[in-house]
Amino acid sequence: MEIVGKDISTVKVVFNGAGASAISCATLYLSLGVRPENLLMCDSKGVIHSERTGLTHEKLGFARETPLRELSEAIAGADVFVGLSKGNILTPDMILTMAADPIVFALANPDPEIQYELAKATRDDLIMATGRSDNPNQVNNVLGFPYIFRGALDVHATQINEPMKLAAVRAIAELAKEPVPEIVNLAYGSRNLTFGPDYIIPKPFDPRLIYTVSSAVARAAMESGVAKTSIANWDAYEEELRSRLGRDDKFIRLVMEKAKTNPKKVVFNEADNYRVLKAAQIVLEEGIAEPILLGDVNRIQALNEEYSLGLEEVQIIDVKSFHVPRISEYADVYYKWRQRKGVGVDEARRNMRNRDYYGPMMVRMGDADAYITGSMVKYPRAVKPVLEILGPKDHSRTVAGVYVMLTKRGPRFFADTTMNQDPSAERLAQIACEAAAMVRKMNIEPRIALLSYSNFGSSAEGKTPRKMREALRIIREREPGLIVDGEMQANFAVDNTLLQEQFPFSDLVGKEPNIFVFPGLSSANISYKLLQSMGSMEAVGPLLIGLNYPAHVLQLGSSVREIVNAAAMAVIDAQSREVAD
Repeated sequence: MEIVGKDISTVKVVFNGAGASAISCATLYLSLGVRPENLLMCDSKGVIHSERTGLTHEKLGFARETPLRELSEAIAGADVFVGLSKGNILTPDMILTMAADPIVFALANPDPEIQYELAKATRDDLIMATGRSDNPNQVNNVLGFPYIFRGALDVHATQINEPMKLAAVRAIAELAKEPVPEIVNLAYGSRNLTFGPDYIIPKPFDPRLIYTVSSAVARAAMESGVAKTSIANWDAYEEELRSRLGRDDKFIRLVMEKAKTNPKKVVFNEADNYRVLKAAQIVLEEGIAEPILLGDVNRIQALNEEYSLGLEEVQIIDVKSFHVPRISEYADVYYKWRQRKGVGVDEARRNMRNRDYYGPMMVRMGDADAYITGSMVKYPRAVKPVLEILGPKDHSRTVAGVYVMLTKRGPRFFADTTMNQDPSAERLAQIACEAAAMVRKMNIEPRIALLSYSNFGSSAEGKTPRKMREALRIIREREPGLIVDGEMQANFAVDNTLLQEQFPFSDLVGKEPNIFVFPGLSSANISYKLLQSMGSMEAVGPLLIGLNYPAHVLQLGSSVREIVNAAAMAVIDAQSREVAD
């Protein structure tokens, strides 16, 4: 009704089918505001009217005083058709007689009352829903019944009453108007599902249903007096419902919430790509960050209009355009930094016309707080300008890449997964300490395992075990309070019971490690990609550590979800540096 601009109290509704589902849905429509005299119901014998005999008690409640006898007569001028009957009973000619902007719910399965393609070809002002997953607007009972019962059970409701059902209806309807999670867009092969004629109801795969519908039903049960117990902390209840989804994304939710407490300006390079632009929309709408879009302005504006992203007020910078903020000043400063490293004046100016250089300079010059790049180009190309402009002043420091692996036992941080091929013991110690600092920013106590193919000196002559033992010595010398141990094999690092049985002296006994430092790039990169590819864990990153400014270089082809996660991490990094300053 909202989409077509009609008042529910004036619309004419026709039901075809008079079984349990039709009676229940029609009753609900009346509760929502459809006037009884405007609702006609048909069964296999035609219109249910007041002169018919032999009607059941349920059908009697929908008998109307009307001269209409057949479905074809009843549907003429109707605003809404609801089919809960059998396939192919509704004809194109019947649809043509309906009012302007008609709504057709053809819900018979597996064949609807009229095929979706035929109905849409008959009228282009039609909003249509079916029970089929291969058509838009699938009406599926899993949208409601699991979560209605979840909410009812959680408050020990003595019945499922009309207020609880209406609460579920309104929760589902409101959810359809919310921005759709990228995981749902991906699952249904869409780029940007948005509320409108082809998206009037959430998709069954939407993970938000469990905590929106269940919470609404539980609250309605309490308010209507049928709950035998109550929920005092709704935030905790929602968190508990989220945990039932089976994937542990609590860490990501905490990161998002922390980022929202103090959003920062984040530069999104390659914003003329849909995935990057969609990520920018999400961080803006969720209050995670204030995005700055770097890329071809015409392409960005076209994508924004095509997918109705709502980014009209967001700053767009096209370094190829005539007016680029502070570009001459950026070039002069960059030249002064790099003039003794082979960069001339002309090259400095050319580089500032390259968004890969201009973006990091915005952060370095204080015009932005963090920088995200890399989803459209190979990692070495993306990371080079970041290291030049945002890298450590002290070149003895190590910049490294960390992947966050999301597990049911909490997040696990893998380092170094992207940068240092065969780091020395000194560099491994720096990587470990930088990773620990990053983890602390997430309000997590760091506990580090230094990995190898041996355990605590069992292979005394090997180069790798010696390197890891030396790294342990350096770490303990520099940060005596840090929980760290090694060298150890991976199975002992992840199985604390096994570690206690075989090596009870380890500092990690009873303190399961959450940071895993690998002896080299090959082992780290292979490990995270194997776990990610086999579906064992979800990976977030890579996140750069050791930089002087917040920036993350993503892997080529990163998803929208990965870009959003990296942006939130960058915001937290910027927040922590602000506090430190």
